[in-house]
Amino acid sequence: MSQIGAPQGGTCPKSPRSRTLRTVAALTSAVLAVTALAGCSADDDADAAPVAVQDNAPTPRDLVADGGTLRWAVDAAPTTLNAFQADADATTSRIAGAVLPALYTLDQRGRPQRNPDYLESAQVVETEPKQVVLYKLNQQAVWSDGREIGAPDFVAQWRALSGRDTAYWTARNSGYERIEKIERGKNDLEVRVTFSKPYADWQSLFTPLYPKQVMGSPDSFNDDARTTLKATAGPFLLKSADAKSGDVTLIRNPRWWGQAAKLDTVVLKPVPRADRADALAAGTLDLAEIDRSTAERISLALKDARAGRNGAQAALAHGPGSSITPSKALKSWALAHGSDEEKAEEVRAARKKNQEAIARYASAQDTLATYVVRKSLEPAYTQLSLNGESGPLSDERVRRAVARAIDRQELAESVLKPLGLPAKPPGSHLALAGQAAYKDSSDALGGQDTQEARALLADAGWVPGGAEQPAGTKAGSEAEKKEGTEKGASEKKEAEKKEAEKPAKSTATAPADAKKKSDEASGDAPSDEGLYIVGDDKPGDRRAVPAQAAPGTGTRVLTPAPAAVLQGAALQARAEALDTRPEALEAGTGSAARAGAPQAVKPDRGAAGAYAPRGTAAPAAVPGAQQALGKDGKALSLRFVLPSGPGSESLRTVGDRIVRMLDAVGIRAEVTKVPDESFFKDHIASGDYDLALYSWPASAFPATDARPIFAKPEPASDGSLMVEQNYSRVGTDRIDQLFDQAAGTLDEEEALELVRQADARIWAAAGSIPLYQRPQLVAARADLVNAGAWGFAAPRYQDIGFEKDASPKKADKKADKRTGEKTGEKAD
Repeated sequence: MSQIGAPQGGTCPKSPRSRTLRTVAALTSAVLAVTALAGCSADDDADAAPVAVQDNAPTPRDLVADGGTLRWAVDAAPTTLNAFQADADATTSRIAGAVLPALYTLDQRGRPQRNPDYLESAQVVETEPKQVVLYKLNQQAVWSDGREIGAPDFVAQWRALSGRDTAYWTARNSGYERIEKIERGKNDLEVRVTFSKPYADWQSLFTPLYPKQVMGSPDSFNDDARTTLKATAGPFLLKSADAKSGDVTLIRNPRWWGQAAKLDTVVLKPVPRADRADALAAGTLDLAEIDRSTAERISLALKDARAGRNGAQAALAHGPGSSITPSKALKSWALAHGSDEEKAEEVRAARKKNQEAIARYASAQDTLATYVVRKSLEPAYTQLSLNGESGPLSDERVRRAVARAIDRQELAESVLKPLGLPAKPPGSHLALAGQAAYKDSSDALGGQDTQEARALLADAGWVPGGAEQPAGTKAGSEAEKKEGTEKGASEKKEAEKKEAEKPAKSTATAPADAKKKSDEASGDAPSDEGLYIVGDDKPGDRRAVPAQAAPGTGTRVLTPAPAAVLQGAALQARAEALDTRPEALEAGTGSAARAGAPQAVKPDRGAAGAYAPRGTAAPAAVPGAQQALGKDGKALSLRFVLPSGPGSESLRTVGDRIVRMLDAVGIRAEVTKVPDESFFKDHIASGDYDLALYSWPASAFPATDARPIFAKPEPASDGSLMVEQNYSRVGTDRIDQLFDQAAGTLDEEEALELVRQADARIWAAAGSIPLYQRPQLVAARADLVNAGAWGFAAPRYQDIGFEKDASPKKADKKADKRTGEKTGEKAD
């Protein structure tokens, strides 16, 4: 589910401040690395550049050919064309970026920049008594119907999104509710916006800007804009949306006043991630985000091309024909031409099927060699979400213990290092390296520390053996002391009672008793004290003893008959010979492992069940071996929900690593795999999970966009919990205050510092743990330029095109240059 759009909407009606993030990224069901160290100053962090730059084949416009059609893969056909509706998705945003005004766009560092195609200037011209922003529009900017972009469009969008008219079904309105009035300036190209209270993120408003024909009435906003746009104003126009195929066709806008689009047509084609390798192999796409396996396949095709192997040769080297040896080929031919007609027919059919598979693979490899893989890091991070609404994770100490048990660096490396991308876990929930608000505040929670995690759990009452204790039993040294005192008193009382009731011994037994007492005094009496039976040394049940027993204190031995030892050894050997489990193969035991795999050297512990020779000390306890923790008779077990779809393999692999890390401190995580389509709606948004992995996009306006994600949940009148987009259900009043203060100050540095303070408190609350930034892998035709992995920056649609005079030979050379070590060769 790594390709699903960022979570939209929530579990309850939004408050006026709530909005979804405008930068659409993947929900991972569920990646940019950072360079700043935890100890850096805020200024150092803020000035740090993203460690992964754009990879989009930047090319001057005079070297880009005019014309052509770009076939661009999207996850699904758009459910709406209105980006302010709750079900708007990544395809909605892509269309809006090509056909509608964006007053501010993001640069390579994720910082907003004025778009001169629409704005000549925009600035705060008054702060007292009210904040006033004056927009001066590009005098050439017009809608596709020829009307000037002006104040009426600003007014219509404000009224639709202000939240005052509930007839508009809006998903977000943050910022618009702060506007008091909008007026025409000196002329139609000037727009004065007056705010009722200061708003630091005013640059987030009016992007995208819709025409008044769309925003002017609830019917047009709610219904008409789902399928059509009455006017547009971008380098492209919306030509059609095919209801059957889902294809959306954009064409060059003849009224566009800026630099003309290089492409004639852009076709957005819905192709699921799992089907993109086949679509690329068939040559039906020019540009597509892909997963790691598809990137590796393209890399392999390029290696073959560089080595001079065509597709047919590649199929025999590592494709369907790679398993055919000369002897197998000869045998197959003989059977196909043999006298057994039934067998011959069967073999001929198999040979034909195999030849067709080889031909398909060869054709696919030849086609894939015409693509390159462009990669960067997405402006989004994958996080571990800890549901703090109820259960063990409602205790902050347990959440912090979970966080301290996890090695974020290991997880980041496991995802990014094989791709040749920088692997540094994000240090902030609210910004990424390169953005103005970025500062590594992860020290507020602390790094991986197993001992600290165990101490936090113990402090919260989760201790080894706690699952067996009756409810109400106190954990820790106080309970043990009390239990010992009560037990001693009880035993003493019982002994006194038995002594009083015991009849006088007969003189016949007196010598035996005397002998027993004498043996006990001398240490020669038979006893189970210190008895060690071979094989009876399960982790967690072992008693730690010195490796070398002192003279006279060795283990007491009951020696079995030699035949018993031999029989036990034989049974053990037979059991290993029959053991074909995967774990037995990995351990080097069992007949399958001995057939060819090298065996690990195991210490000789004798036959299981046999008594050890006299003087053998019991093995010491395994360091770090942990019993499952419990409290008040309940085991510490957390439900870890992961998506089960084909696009979520990487997410599930990360989940498996997290399970092992938690197990090392005594936390049991029970993995539940659910369908992709229900992962978010039925589990994350509804709170039906303890642990989950999904992603959030970064924003240039964290004080506005991130607030609903981390806002403190509030009880509703019906007793439910209003969580907005805070699906971890963890928040504090102070975090909310810091967000409000940051959004309400016009001092930019003060606002940034308030955001950083909020992030430090989010870390300390341990409701979500950023793990790694998502990799962005894009397959592109080798001659396609100004397109690929954009990272933070918004695409410049008018600059995308095909390189002039890109002959096949030149394209192959370009592919070699852009791949090699940079792309798939490190994706082994």
